[in-house]
Amino acid sequence: MVKTLKDKTIMPTTQTYTNARLLDQFLSELLQPERLKDFCPNGWQVEGKSEIKKIVSGVTASQAFIDAAIEAKADAIFVHHGLFWRGETRITGWMRKRLGALLEHNINLFAYHLPLDAHPTLGNNAQLAKVLGFQPIVDENLGRFGEQKIGWLGTTKAGSLAELQTHIEQRLGRSVLAIGDGTRSIQKIAWCTGGAQNYFEAAIAAGADAYVTGEISEPQAHYAREMGVAYIACGHHATERYGAPAVAAFAAEHFGLQHSFIDIDNPA
Repeated sequence: MVKTLKDKTIMPTTQTYTNARLLDQFLSELLQPERLKDFCPNGWQVEGKSEIKKIVSGVTASQAFIDAAIEAKADAIFVHHGLFWRGETRITGWMRKRLGALLEHNINLFAYHLPLDAHPTLGNNAQLAKVLGFQPIVDENLGRFGEQKIGWLGTTKAGSLAELQTHIEQRLGRSVLAIGDGTRSIQKIAWCTGGAQNYFEAAIAAGADAYVTGEISEPQAHYAREMGVAYIACGHHATERYGAPAVAAFAAEHFGLQHSFIDIDNPA
């Protein structure tokens, strides 16, 4: 299958490995981290072996995930939540253990945060829409909202809020928190994966009947009740399980690499 990367034709290769720097270049061109302001370094966070044959994807570079990637004999891992965030200055405790394991086993770490949320076809929001059957508004000027336009707008055929909640729970395989009138008709829907509860007001302003995200904080329950817009908190991890494997699989297909997705369960 022929795919495109920034309007360039990408032909799958017959080789079974790639250079780490080439993979870094490919991911950077695909996800374009320079377009967004973020609070973590996006891209190649830890350098490992130069030749990559197997890439393992996951949501977070936790110790459990790193251990599983080592057991899977990964040469590189690709995640949404990497090791380094704003204010991280010490390599002690859990950071030392995680980083030490990567360095000991010579594993590359690639991590993309907001750029992975934002990618128009492979990102977390795009992939969650596919999983939940949302129809995104095609025009990005009309179909995006919130800070840096990371939130998405679209439609759903789920019907009422109660029906939408049931549908989401079936698709994600877990219970979700829904605030609002269960009988209310839901047509225009807004969503943003992960900890995007602060986008709720922007979703209301954009005319959404319901907002779907990962987390909820105290103010959002009041906004939902007062504004008559439903709020559905599905779990941070549960909404962000789909972007990383989509991107890693795309890169693996291009370079002829092995790829596997390892899902470390997280109730949050």
